[in-house]
Amino acid sequence: MVQFPQQCEVTVLRAGAERMDLSAALARLDTEGYALLGRVLGDEGLTALRERSEDLMLGRVPDPGLFFQLDARTGHYEDKGLGWRGPSFAYRKIERLEKDERFLAWLSNPLFERVARARIAGGVVLYRAILFNKGDTGGGAIPWHQDGGTLWGLSQEPELQIWTALDDAPVEGGCLEVVPGSHRQGLARPMGGVIPEDQLLAHRAEARAVPLPVQAGEVVLLHNQLWHRSGPSREGHRRRGFSICYMSDATRCLRKKRAPREFFRVFEGG
Repeated sequence: MVQFPQQCEVTVLRAGAERMDLSAALARLDTEGYALLGRVLGDEGLTALRERSEDLMLGRVPDPGLFFQLDARTGHYEDKGLGWRGPSFAYRKIERLEKDERFLAWLSNPLFERVARARIAGGVVLYRAILFNKGDTGGGAIPWHQDGGTLWGLSQEPELQIWTALDDAPVEGGCLEVVPGSHRQGLARPMGGVIPEDQLLAHRAEARAVPLPVQAGEVVLLHNQLWHRSGPSREGHRRRGFSICYMSDATRCLRKKRAPREFFRVFEGG
C-alpha cells in the first residue's frame, strides 16, 4: 500500500494500479510518443493533491521553496508574471514540487518507478515536477511545443514525462493535444520549445492533431519531443495537471550564467 507521509489513512494509488501491465502502454509510448494509463490515482490521493495545490496557491501552508508563475490576464502565453504575487487561483504553474511531501509521494510511487526504470538505466532524477493550472476564468493557451533542446541546458535529452490530471480535462476544456509520432522527427529546432509555424504547416500539425481528454486521476505518458499543446479551460472550470520529467542521473546541467543545477534523485540505480 502506497501512502502519503504522516497521513496513514490516505492511499495514493488505486487498488491494483501498482501491478498493472505496462507492456502495451510502453510500446505505444515508443511508436506514438504518448500512452494513456487510465485512472491510477486513488480518490483519497486525488483529494489530497487538489487540497495541497490550493493551499500552496493561497499561502495556507509554508512555502518550501517553490517557483510560481502567474497566468496572464490577457490570456496570451507571452504575458506571464513571475514569482509569488499573493493568494490567487490564477497561478499558471508551480515548480519544484518535489519539495512538497504530498507531491513527492505521488511522483515517487512504485508504478511510476516501474515506468521510469523501463526507459531509464541506472539512477533516476528529476528535471522538474510542476503543476500546470488553468483557472476558472479560462486560463491561457499553450502553443505547439517540445520539452527539450538547448533551452533546457542539459547534457542529454530527457525522454520521459508523466502527466496526472487533477481535474477533468475534456475536449474544448484544456485537454492535451498531440501530433502522434512527431517525437521520431527529433527537435524541430536546436533550442527546442515552440514549434516554428513553417514546420507546423509542413507536417500538417492541425490535421494530425489528436486530443487526449481525461478525467481527474488519469495519467498520460509523454515523450519529451512529442509535439503537444493545450487550449484554455472552460470558463467556470479549473484544469490542473501535474507533470513530472524523469531522466538519467548521468545528465548534467550545462548552464553558465549561474551555478549548475543539482537534480533531485527520485530512484536509486537498480
